[in-house]
Amino acid sequence: MKNNNRIYKTSFASVYPYYVAKAEKKGRTKEEVDEIIRWLTGYSQEELEAHLNNQTDFETFFNQAPQLNPARTLIKGVICGVRIEEIEEPLMREIRYLDKLIDELAKGKAMEKILRK
Repeated sequence: MKNNNRIYKTSFASVYPYYVAKAEKKGRTKEEVDEIIRWLTGYSQEELEAHLNNQTDFETFFNQAPQLNPARTLIKGVICGVRIEEIEEPLMREIRYLDKLIDELAKGKAMEKILRK
């Protein structure tokens, strides 16, 4: 896996609306998407919104995360045909954790389960 992956330099704000749309299409909310992102990264709502406004790229977004949730390693499964546990590249694994959580939200999972409580 190359480290110059295009997604790393993609602005988080450019992908965020797709996360929200995916959730809302299934009757979930933007607030739930934000809660998932805050749980995963440790950002406050204000910090999250600042990153969205600043068009922060994925690499910076995850590298500056105040507190990546230790429970995120409990996130297992396949996303885009790849088993999350087998992703070697740390940043790609963080991005895929987020993708998987949004998928679980869209599939109607309870927030307690999504947030590994």
